[in-house]
Amino acid sequence: MTQTVTATYHDLMKATNAYDELISKGYPREKLHFDKEANQIKVIVSDDSKPEAEKILSRHQPDDLWARPYETQ
Repeated sequence: MTQTVTATYHDLMKATNAYDELISKGYPREKLHFDKEANQIKVIVSDDSKPEAEKILSRHQPDDLWARPYETQ
């Protein structure tokens, strides 16, 4: 199953650092969404890569972190 992992940060720099780390770890840009106004990052991942994505996002001290099944529009 595909999941959307979302992290919200109080600080734009923390969100930017998390996004940059995801890119450097090989996550494709088309699977990432960075909302700079909300300081929120969403990552579309498989169940297998969900723990790694959560670990990367957690490293940058998010205010909130959650996952839910990915829904196509």
